Amino acid sequence: MPDHESKPQVLLVDDSVDVHRLVKVRLKAEPVEIISAMNGNDGLEMARAVNPSLILLDLDMPGVDGFEVLRKLRADNATAPIPVIVVSGLDSCADKVTAFELGAADYITKPLEFAELRARMRSALRTQRLLALLAERAEVDGLTGLGNRQQFNRRWEQEFASFARYGNPLTLAILDVDHFKKVNDTFGHPAGDEVLQGFARIIQTCIRNTDIACRFGGEEVAVIMPHTTPNDAFIVAERIRNSLQSNVWPRHPEHFVTVSIGLAGASGLIEGLTKERWLEAADQALYTAKRTGRNRVILGSLQPGAAPATTASPANVTPPAARAG
Repeated sequence: MPDHESKPQVLLVDDSVDVHRLVKVRLKAEPVEIISAMNGNDGLEMARAVNPSLILLDLDMPGVDGFEVLRKLRADNATAPIPVIVVSGLDSCADKVTAFELGAADYITKPLEFAELRARMRSALRTQRLLALLAERAEVDGLTGLGNRQQFNRRWEQEFASFARYGNPLTLAILDVDHFKKVNDTFGHPAGDEVLQGFARIIQTCIRNTDIACRFGGEEVAVIMPHTTPNDAFIVAERIRNSLQSNVWPRHPEHFVTVSIGLAGASGLIEGLTKERWLEAADQALYTAKRTGRNRVILGSLQPGAAPATTASPANVTPPAARAG
């Protein structure tokens, strides 16, 4: 059986205390964690905060009813993919049709038959796992195993929204392999692919599991670092830079590969900042790193019109002596 943290979370939204108690008792043996919301508004807040694997939703609730909850869940990009099983005492054909038209995945009437509920929950969770696996594979770069540009766009929007709401530190890095075309032209495209794959492995070794590394295009990689100040991100970027220039490549052991890195980050909220401006600041910092000699890390500014910070890794870094030739 999976441990507590690995269990799928099932959000039950119902105004009846007895229903919550009964569901938790009768589903105790299921490998899921039941979490509770007693009204529609709380259900919507919990769905956004927790992102459960499945929602069990009553329709007949005071205030915000289940139909309105369904509408709002489907209107929000963050909650739209969550499957919803309606569990309701309303059993008219019109109610069922309305629920399905609003995006319900299934519909069960009260009083509950728990064998049926278990079977429908398992089916919904199985389908959700398969869809999640397909979505994950669709967002993975085939060469490097990093996320692709689609994944970057989605995760950057999510992390920026979280930053705008809570103000936790966040840093974005854009990394570009120096003179990559020369590798392809001199040693061939298989050697270039080997560099990109090795570069990806080095990045994954140097960052945390909570960081998001995506192939941004060509030889560029973007790394989103939640809960990371610019200064802490600079340390990580330097670790990547040093690891890459020290790496020995089987196809061309005499040739070292370096990377230029642009950073843009914030330790707290900045009024008027947009995710587009943030991306632009990291890109400008990368451009400065390239223009001023490559093989360095430049920390950009999120203030409009400001030049990148002078904080940077040493210029004209000499590669390891054993491979200087």
